[in-house]
Amino acid sequence: MDRNDLNRWHMHRALELAALGEGRVEPNPMVGCVIARGAEVIGEGYHRRFGGDHAEIDALRIAGPRAAGAEMYVTLEPCCHHGKTPPCTDALLRARPRRVVVALSDPFPEVSGGGIEQLRAAGIEVLVGVMEDEARWLLAPYLKRVTAGRPWVIAKWAMTLDGRIASHTGSSRWVSGPASRAVVQQLRGRCDAIIVGRRTAERDNPLLTARTQDESPKRIATRIVLDSRASLAGDSQLVRTAAEVPVLVAVAADAPPSDRERLTDAGCEVFSCPGAGRAEQFDALLIELGRREMTNVLVEGGGEVLGTLLDAGMIDEVHAFVAPKLIGGQGAPGPIAGNGLATMSEAVPLVRPTIKQLDADVYIRGRLTA
Repeated sequence: MDRNDLNRWHMHRALELAALGEGRVEPNPMVGCVIARGAEVIGEGYHRRFGGDHAEIDALRIAGPRAAGAEMYVTLEPCCHHGKTPPCTDALLRARPRRVVVALSDPFPEVSGGGIEQLRAAGIEVLVGVMEDEARWLLAPYLKRVTAGRPWVIAKWAMTLDGRIASHTGSSRWVSGPASRAVVQQLRGRCDAIIVGRRTAERDNPLLTARTQDESPKRIATRIVLDSRASLAGDSQLVRTAAEVPVLVAVAADAPPSDRERLTDAGCEVFSCPGAGRAEQFDALLIELGRREMTNVLVEGGGEVLGTLLDAGMIDEVHAFVAPKLIGGQGAPGPIAGNGLATMSEAVPLVRPTIKQLDADVYIRGRLTA
């Protein structure tokens, strides 16, 4: 195995390790680390939870003194600042590896090349860019939040084979089967927020919490209702459980003060979204969620909400569940409304789509941005 192949082999393992932290480490990035001597792995680790040891420290704990003179493979530039934990570069300088291979430099302002510079200044060889594209793919939500100040937007829906999310009477339980709904619960359990429109909140009266059977949710998502007039009913499940799980109602600047106060008194947080239209108001909400260090947000509808986001190019990732059912009806809603695109040639393709069968349903996921 030549040097390039060896670098990729170890980095591939480091990326596998990094992915194990998904849903547990945010707003920190997922990071994995492998310490090796040639093909022999002498330590490996990953960032397991927010506030816990970073990947390098996790791997160094296993490698011990054998790390001296070895090679370290890290999916993201080692941090060089004090955060929840001390700088990883301090630990690396004490361990004295011969070489550090980094997939991607960290755009976080307090790092941004500083970690690489510190290691090189101490005489440690640093190679940057091994499997960089794969690292960017894995870290896309973190990178978007750090560079654009907005969270990664995941759109989710379940529909029948003829593209309906409900019947013409509004009946929607259940479009998909139990296996698909279990995947949705897992998806909810790794997101920072779950967003629905007011009509969906009224029609479905959802709880919007993650209910996983095999383990507790990785995160407790803030439940967000897009409700320009602050008219969410006080007896809805969302409002009644606001003291237990956070609820944020995103309203327009001119929403009636009395209704804002009613929701606040019930335990909800009311956030006023500036902007002239839905797209501007949603972007203002995303900026606020980014300021709160939310990394992944899940949008569960309805069609007008998802249509607004598609029209504005704000959807990053799609999870769609297609049930082998037909319901018909000219008035039955589809998953995405909005203005739509004028020609089929303008249709937005999924990037790297994956297709999986979940019992009778078909589960399609992919990204709209690379």
